[in-house]
Amino acid sequence: MLLVPAVIGVAFLVVPLAALVGRVQWPTLWSDITSVEAMDALRLSVATGLVATALCLLFGVPLAMLIARSRPRAAAVLRAAVTVPLVLPPMVGGLSLLFLFGRTGWWGGLGLQIPFTTTAVILAQTFVAMPFLVLALEGALRTSGVEYESAAAQLGAGRWTILWRVTLPLAAPGLLSGVVLCFARAIGEFGATALFAGNAPGVTQTMPLAIYTAFNGAGVSQGAAVALSLLLLITAVAVLLLVRAWRPAGQGPRAVEGVR
Repeated sequence: MLLVPAVIGVAFLVVPLAALVGRVQWPTLWSDITSVEAMDALRLSVATGLVATALCLLFGVPLAMLIARSRPRAAAVLRAAVTVPLVLPPMVGGLSLLFLFGRTGWWGGLGLQIPFTTTAVILAQTFVAMPFLVLALEGALRTSGVEYESAAAQLGAGRWTILWRVTLPLAAPGLLSGVVLCFARAIGEFGATALFAGNAPGVTQTMPLAIYTAFNGAGVSQGAAVALSLLLLITAVAVLLLVRAWRPAGQGPRAVEGVR
């Protein structure tokens, strides 16, 4: 009885993507992707996505460890705060960043010219992508527990040694999954970037913005927009396959042995 609605559900998710692939102009695919406008959008998306992912690592890893090692009530509050950007409409996130960093915002009096710059793109991507890294790593840290860390401490390992030789290796599957999902979410960000960073070609126009602009009659051609859409689709599938292929390797005892 459940088979028919299940098949309809799968078709509803897959058929639109097949329709997108069907609209790709294969003879001109390479030239569409390598056009000047498309390459500018692609380079900007990749560059800002990498910087945003690095920022997520810099701030997200300590935050994930703080949540994982906090008391249940404090952890619940921190986890809820981290989850908000996941359920918040991206436009609201962009508006919030604009009110914080804009000329009339809280930090506007400092003379910072952040909105409608490449820096704004990075901040918007970091805002929407960091929860993926934090939640994935925090779950992995909770699963690994503290037993191996305690054993390493009893063997005389210092805090930094425990962090680099025990804690992070045990959480490596969650960390990798979080990084990959974080990067994929960053390069696919649209709403917050459009409102906070604008849509200036070569400065703030990422791939999603180039696709949107093309279908409104400006910027790259619609053929290039479909080609960029296909590229984003391939990226998403590759991310899912990479995360799916990664398996925990049972590193606990080996990690503790390594600090002896």
